Amino acid sequence: MMLRYAVQTVRARKGGFLGAFFALMCAAALITACGTLLETGLRGTIATERYAATPVVVSADQNVHQTTVKHKKGKTKVKHKAKPIAERAWLPGDLATELRKVPGVREVIPELTFLAEPLASGAAVDKDQPAYGHAWDSAALTPYTLTTGTAPKADGDLVIDRRLAERAHLEPGDRLTVQSTQSPRTYRVTGIAAPAREVRHQTALFFSTAEARRLAAHPGQVTAFGVLPTKGTDAAVLKRSVSTALHGTKAPHGTTAQVSAGDGRGAVEFLDAAAARTKLVSMGGAMGGTSLLVAVLVVVGTFALSVQQRHRELALLRAIAATPGQIRALLGREALIVGAAAGTTGALAGLPLGSWLHGRFVAMGAVPGTLQHTVSVFPPFAALAATLLGAWAAARISSRRIARIRPAEALAEARAERTRPAWGRILAGLALLAGGVVLVAVLSVLRTEPASTPVTFLAVVVLATSVALLGPLLVRAAVAVLGGPLALTGPSSRLARANLRGHAARMASVVTPLTLLIGMTCTVLFVQPTLGNAARAQAREGIRADWVVAAQGPGVPAEAARRLRTQHDTVTEVVRTTVRVGLDKYAAQGVTPVGLTRTWDPDVTAGSLKKLTEDTVAVSELAADQLHLKPGSPLKLTLGDGTPATPTVVAVYAKGLGFGDLTFAHDLVARHVDNPLATSVLVSTARTQTQLATTLREFPGIHVLAPAAADSIQAARQQANAEVNYLAMGLVLAFTAIAVVNTLAMSVAERVREFALLRLAGATRRQVLGMLRTEALSVLLLATALGSGIALAVLTAFSVGMTGEAAPAVTPLAYVAVVALAGLLALVATALPGRVALRVRPVTVATAKE
Repeated sequence: MMLRYAVQTVRARKGGFLGAFFALMCAAALITACGTLLETGLRGTIATERYAATPVVVSADQNVHQTTVKHKKGKTKVKHKAKPIAERAWLPGDLATELRKVPGVREVIPELTFLAEPLASGAAVDKDQPAYGHAWDSAALTPYTLTTGTAPKADGDLVIDRRLAERAHLEPGDRLTVQSTQSPRTYRVTGIAAPAREVRHQTALFFSTAEARRLAAHPGQVTAFGVLPTKGTDAAVLKRSVSTALHGTKAPHGTTAQVSAGDGRGAVEFLDAAAARTKLVSMGGAMGGTSLLVAVLVVVGTFALSVQQRHRELALLRAIAATPGQIRALLGREALIVGAAAGTTGALAGLPLGSWLHGRFVAMGAVPGTLQHTVSVFPPFAALAATLLGAWAAARISSRRIARIRPAEALAEARAERTRPAWGRILAGLALLAGGVVLVAVLSVLRTEPASTPVTFLAVVVLATSVALLGPLLVRAAVAVLGGPLALTGPSSRLARANLRGHAARMASVVTPLTLLIGMTCTVLFVQPTLGNAARAQAREGIRADWVVAAQGPGVPAEAARRLRTQHDTVTEVVRTTVRVGLDKYAAQGVTPVGLTRTWDPDVTAGSLKKLTEDTVAVSELAADQLHLKPGSPLKLTLGDGTPATPTVVAVYAKGLGFGDLTFAHDLVARHVDNPLATSVLVSTARTQTQLATTLREFPGIHVLAPAAADSIQAARQQANAEVNYLAMGLVLAFTAIAVVNTLAMSVAERVREFALLRLAGATRRQVLGMLRTEALSVLLLATALGSGIALAVLTAFSVGMTGEAAPAVTPLAYVAVVALAGLLALVATALPGRVALRVRPVTVATAKE
């Protein structure tokens, strides 16, 4: 019976349920979109291109492993964890001998992959197709075949792929300068090759075997082995045979080689796509979690307003003997009906939204295009389930009081709002406020970005939820402060004051989404600049060099730095990487130790940089605290390419935010990264910028910059990285903005009878609209104060934890724009429904049946 009555109620009150439907639909779309990103990170396919003709690929292990054994109550628990390394791991070349002995193996082809960027005209360089160098012997892995010309034989010969030849208008006999791991070199194009199948995500340059080995700079090592089967040998059988040979009882001692086939080959080829899986899982999970919290808060507020508008109807049901259980069942079934329709619609809309999000991340470079967007039924069904559960829970929470109180009290409250919120609501609000304060305190001691970021946004949502619960009290407090000025500014303001005081709960339902919008937007906009500005400030203070040499391409070659060195000048090459200490990731750099203190000052607080060698390391204060290090301590770590090392700590420095947590000697890092070219070169000299530029004129794309100019370039890169976060959280903010408009429109639309009675009592149409504007501005003022306070507290705690100073980077113009946007939404969402409501004649509305 309750289900039939619920269906009839939804049909009869379509307009009343429209706000809840819209809020639930947006929530379902957002959860579905985030779910597709999460699923892409977990199950996204990385299609192979380079190894298309190679059924089985043997590569080095790209992970750091950690196994823990726990003995408890007579039981032994073994846990194994693995984390990816930052650079490509290499295999010993002599492993080919073992592979050729495996039954079913026809041929083993060693592969070399290394940096090789053509320095041709701008049209020849495609950022979506990064260029890699290979030995021509490995062309059969794709396969590439010559369409014209001959294979490379001498060190100065080069074969390029057909797309590069078309873009750069090159033919056999032409010359092409290539920037690889060594100094730029000009090669003679001897041939043009085309793949048997389309290669969309990379550009291939093929060198002679000897030249490829020189450029790869890993003597005796290879990137991978392509294993070709004998005729009639199945790829799955061959993979098992190779795995047994490498990891069985008779396997070579100490090998960590991995055997891949099918879709697993793509992860070997595109390391950035494999690493992006983890990033997408983290990003999708963070967006989805935040979206879910915001959705719950918004939907509960929307249902609370909807139930409040139906207070008289529900009170009459109680008066004619409806039990509390029946009221709860009615509202729950109504919520499920609306939730099912909204969840289905939103889940379907979330699929193209997720695809668009993935496309934008690819366009921004946050996710490589080689990681294909994956969609299944799981995200839509999860979104539908979350929507149904959220709608049902919101209805139950909103109906607690109307179902609990006596019928006579329900009828009385249907005519006049309670003067005091329920004690349970107040206590819950205070508990959440205390929880938010605890989160802010915890945030102030978190010193790593992965740990602090989720706590940052969680603190905003928790504090906004406390505002939702304490809203009526906050509105009454605001009226007490603003009551005097409002009483002196005309009849519209006096009407607004009376409404704010008499309908605090209704106004509080509008304050909540506005507070969340302002608080969340300010946090999203200013959290990255707070961290980035502090890092750049440390870098500016720590660079003592007169000039900074930077490159438009992959980096500054070592030969360029060598030419700048003179007896009286100091040149410091800087190359960056990421290392693992255990499973924890740390940003690291390699610097030239000779004369280092003339160009670089990280504010050493213990030890000395003069002892920096290939066997030692300098660490930041953060790393020293986390790892319990001091000068003289050994530090066991894994370099970027998986090579283990145990350097000795010789110095501890303060400016880790600007220069990374670990600093090694340049030559050590350069041997263990994919790109050994310097990201920058610091020069301390009496020579002028023009003189330095003249020295480097033979190196294309190299520029000599003043430290201030280099800082500006870093600021631009920082802004580009921040845009990814803005997009990631932008949908959550858009959903919150829609909730603001939705709630305001619902709040105004249900006051049609009130407006008619005011008109009949003598108020003009202009005075009623003025009352609405004053209410909206008063609510906006309160929401701005609360939202700004929440954002300021959270950003200050984030700044203290990450930078050591209470100095959040707030841009005044951006802040004013946020408040102005919130004000525009509030005024428009109030004025438009108000004007529509006032079009109907007051007598018609007043005499109409409720």
